[in-house]
Amino acid sequence: MPGSTGNGAVTRSTLRQQIAEALRDEVLAGRLKPGQEFTVKEIAEQYGVSATPVREALVDLSAQGLLDADQHRGFRVHEYSAEDFRGMIEARSLVTDGMFHALTADHQAYLPDGDPRVAAALAGVRRRGEEAQRAAAAGELTVLVGYDLRYWRELSALFGNPYLADFLHRMRVQTWVCTVQHLRRLSDLRGHLWCGHTELVDALARRDTEAARAIVEAYHTDALALIDRLAAAD
Repeated sequence: MPGSTGNGAVTRSTLRQQIAEALRDEVLAGRLKPGQEFTVKEIAEQYGVSATPVREALVDLSAQGLLDADQHRGFRVHEYSAEDFRGMIEARSLVTDGMFHALTADHQAYLPDGDPRVAAALAGVRRRGEEAQRAAAAGELTVLVGYDLRYWRELSALFGNPYLADFLHRMRVQTWVCTVQHLRRLSDLRGHLWCGHTELVDALARRDTEAARAIVEAYHTDALALIDRLAAAD
């Protein structure tokens, strides 16, 4: 029956997404390490599901740059270099600079004054930022990654372009995967993690794009220096 087929497709699609998200989280948490190999069968057995949604999830993660596919050996976690990280930061900078430029050019089209929905959304983004900062100060990397991704996802959504928001989210996931691979080598992460989230959203709330640019530029400069230093120590 058409209804049954549709429900089955939805269920499989949902399962595919759940597996992809679970594996992405495993990579971000450092439990799946750079270069680690596995097969569709191994993942299917681990999650107790059929091979089809697992294979689809792994293909999705490969398309996102998180996994490498090997026709004969299955999949392995992608290993990022310091040069990869530099390219990601450059791409991220272009996107955020475009966001800030749009805000400067027509601030009533983006984050308009007096709109209670915008005020509520900014307050929500700020709360995510506060949680991210607490995690950063405590050196809790996995918690920080989760809040940081939500923070930037919600912040970029305020600019009303879902393609921009999706691209920035994908870039931030890739950047975090690369960063985590290096940061896991440090025994104490306190003092090494960015915690300028509330400062940035406050600057944007008052339409101070120059301050916002300076905050992000300093963030990227520090991140590049840290990854270069850690990569050089290998």
